[in-house]
Amino acid sequence: MRTQLLELIEKRMQQCVADARGSVLDEKMERKTRLFDKRKAEIVNVKARGNILTIEKQEETEEVDYLVHFQYFIKQKDHFYVEEEIENRKGIFYKGILIEDKEIIAPIQADEAKLLTNEQEEREGIWRYTYDRLKAVQYAEKWWNSYNPAYHKFEVDCTNYISQCVHAGGAPMRGYPNRGSGWWMQNNSWSYSWSVANAFPRFLESSQQGLRAKVVSDASELKLGDVICYDFEGDGKYNHTTIVTGKDSNGEPLVNAHTYNSRMRYWGYEDSTAYTPNIKYRFFSIVDGQ
Repeated sequence: MRTQLLELIEKRMQQCVADARGSVLDEKMERKTRLFDKRKAEIVNVKARGNILTIEKQEETEEVDYLVHFQYFIKQKDHFYVEEEIENRKGIFYKGILIEDKEIIAPIQADEAKLLTNEQEEREGIWRYTYDRLKAVQYAEKWWNSYNPAYHKFEVDCTNYISQCVHAGGAPMRGYPNRGSGWWMQNNSWSYSWSVANAFPRFLESSQQGLRAKVVSDASELKLGDVICYDFEGDGKYNHTTIVTGKDSNGEPLVNAHTYNSRMRYWGYEDSTAYTPNIKYRFFSIVDGQ
């Protein structure tokens, strides 16, 4: 079992290394290589570590849930960096033979409630702060593949993680205990804007105090510590959130994220299993408090 999974991982790794490419084994890896070609970058080496989580045995089959931690060593012009990604996967074995292997896709996060407008929010004081982008990025790097025990952990954790990063940069919480108001996590409770992918950008678009942001038109305008929101289906409902933690040689953002735990990933997510041609993005640049 382990040997077959290791052989599969090895073949997937070889598929995306520039000088070792063979036949198309995995569509996701093929999209990744096309994306790097488009960016005039190349994956010069890949490392991977696997970890079996559970084995469910039935009469003639076994279902194995496992994690793979990929490290992609990337060269772009004269710049080198490492992109990392965690895949949650399931392998199905029939009489000891691997017959299916697939990535486990996290459920789409639905809205839990509508946010109140600024006029409906209780009036609170105005917080003055300077957004510390370095601290936000440092937090994003520290916790990209683990979970701060000071916060609640969600199955779909992307927005919760980004909220933590932005808060680490100095953005103040406000609105407690009304879950439909403000942006906060406190006493084992939280606002929808803190944890829900579709509520977070709605809050950023309307907030006039505390955490605020301005919308920019192009990803290249974003700075470290800024935020990107993703509507994978292009249906007006946001599904994912990332934070900018670096730039590539073309000045394009590299991002960290949870749920599909990853770091220094190219912002476009064209290599994601969740990607569709209808994808829409929203680019938010965090501004200092007034």
